[in-house]
Amino acid sequence: MQLSIIIVNYNVQYFLEQCLYSVTKACANVDAEIFVVDNNSTDDSKNFFSDKFSSVRFIWNTENIGFAKANNQILQLCSGKYILFLNPDTIVPEDCFSKCISFLESNTQIGGLGIKMIDGTGKFLKESKRGFPTPFSSFYKLCGLARVFPRSPIFAGYNLGHLSDNKNHEVDVLAGAFMIVPKKVLDAVGSFDEIFFMYGEDIDLSYRIQKAGFKNYYYADSVIIHFKGESTNKYSVDYLRHFYKAMYLFSKKHYDFTRSSIVYFLIVILIMIQAIINTITKIIVAIFSVSKIINKKEFKKRLIIADEDEYHKVVDLLKKAGTKLNISARVELHHSKNTTALGTLDMLSSLIKKYSIKQIIFCEKEISFKRIIDSMQQYSSLKVDYMLHAAGSSSIVGSNDKNSSSTFIIAK
Repeated sequence: MQLSIIIVNYNVQYFLEQCLYSVTKACANVDAEIFVVDNNSTDDSKNFFSDKFSSVRFIWNTENIGFAKANNQILQLCSGKYILFLNPDTIVPEDCFSKCISFLESNTQIGGLGIKMIDGTGKFLKESKRGFPTPFSSFYKLCGLARVFPRSPIFAGYNLGHLSDNKNHEVDVLAGAFMIVPKKVLDAVGSFDEIFFMYGEDIDLSYRIQKAGFKNYYYADSVIIHFKGESTNKYSVDYLRHFYKAMYLFSKKHYDFTRSSIVYFLIVILIMIQAIINTITKIIVAIFSVSKIINKKEFKKRLIIADEDEYHKVVDLLKKAGTKLNISARVELHHSKNTTALGTLDMLSSLIKKYSIKQIIFCEKEISFKRIIDSMQQYSSLKVDYMLHAAGSSSIVGSNDKNSSSTFIIAK
């Protein structure tokens, strides 16, 4: 067995559905096994997946035991040479696993492999490559110096801003959203430390991998989507509580916590101020957004990238979901004779501007996951919402803000 994939699910059934469609396709040319462990979701995930994905082994916990413990629970069942810890709110391209395994096979000193990630708008996620969160690098990030000097190895060290996003690099920290570790390395250094309930466990494992003499790598030759903000609200009370605790536990475990306590006190103050400002901003934006919809009755104009059959299926799903369709036009991958499409994928930029398009729905039956990811990166500067629908799925998912909950559309 080349690869064992572990996905921990918690109340994100529709994102997990899209994720599994992409994962099963990426496993086509890889000897792999897929595990999903559910931490007692309350969104009816168990019934939803009862007759889906026969190649996936589902484990249903009766309580939420946390990210680290759930991964460790499944690890003992894995038989793969490599272990992939993967978030449920991700989409992987068809060649992702085969390319990652080839890279791992090329260097036996690799202890862990992360990957280039984009959010639901096609923009690069800085947490794809990170340095260790020392007191000062964390302080520089939170006080804004990292934004002022985004390429500085000192001030932007938290996200390694001086390293190219598009090249492979040795890095310190791998993101738990996509983290491949050879089984022999986990046997040597141990898996996730279960003192971390949520957040910090990926940093801790990355630290132990390096400490054991292995190297962590950021891999830029494949790209995945990570719909940030779906599993938790970044500025909720629970998020802040778990984040503070993770920061405290990691510092206490690996740093001279007494010496750095003053800096960490300042960091906590900065996080609280940032959270308060963000919450107030979100409330103001929400009020104006509601007012705008009520007063102007502005509904989204959509382009759906699909073949003829899939287009009608998606339109029917949108109608059953109760969404308002001002414009619903089809875009095809390549030009065909006697077409009903408005245009082709390579015309997307001009179509968006010409028809004031607000939303793009990519249908995976017409266009591969890899091409969807490439297109989202290519058109990430355009002010449109992107959503994704895998062939055979019963939902459409997307995320327009990495700091808030993502969105999904299902038939009512």
